[in-house]
Amino acid sequence: MNTEQVLDEFRGAGALREGHFILASGRHSPMFLQKNLVFQFPDRTERLCRALAAKIEAAVGKPDLIVSPAVGAIIPGYETARHMGVPALYVEREDGRFRLRRAFKVPPGAKVVVIEDVITTGGSFREAVEPIAEAGGTVLCCACIVDRSGGKADVGFPLVALATVDVPSYAADEIPADLAAIPAEEPGSKRLKG
Repeated sequence: MNTEQVLDEFRGAGALREGHFILASGRHSPMFLQKNLVFQFPDRTERLCRALAAKIEAAVGKPDLIVSPAVGAIIPGYETARHMGVPALYVEREDGRFRLRRAFKVPPGAKVVVIEDVITTGGSFREAVEPIAEAGGTVLCCACIVDRSGGKADVGFPLVALATVDVPSYAADEIPADLAAIPAEEPGSKRLKG
C-alpha cells in the first residue's frame, strides 16, 4: 500500500480535514487526519493495518507483542497485532506519564513494536517506550499509519510508516496570519485526563 492509497482510505472516510487544528503535539496545522473516522470502518482499518503489519515484519521481523499509546492508537495497535498473530497491549496516562495498567505486562526481553496512528513530532512514541524499557522489553521499532512530518520526526528508534506526508505545522508563535484567522479546533485525545 503506498501513500496515496493510504490517503484515499482517509478521504473515503471523510477523515482528511482542512481548517485550523491544534495537534496532540501542541503545534498548529491546516490539515488534520481524523483517524477515528477511518477506524470506525473495519474494512478500511483491516486494509491499513494488514499493510502496516507486512511492512513492519519486512523491516524488523515479527515482534513478541505490540504496545500502543491510549486512546487513539488502541485500534490500529490491536488490528496490526491481529495480523501479526501477537498480543496487543496499550499504555495509558497516569499522573501525566504513560504506564502499563490493567494488569498488562511486558516480559523482560520481549521484542516490542510500538504502534501509533498518526505522528507529527514523535513525542507520544518517545513517551510510550518508557514503561516498556522499565519492564525490560526491547523496542524493535516504532510504527505508524501516517507520518505527517515528512520523515523528520525523531522517535528515538527506527520508524516504519505506512505513509509519509509533509504537512506543515507551526508553533503557537509562528502561525501564519491566514491560519490564525480561522478558529482553532483541538480534536485529538492527548489532553484527556486518565
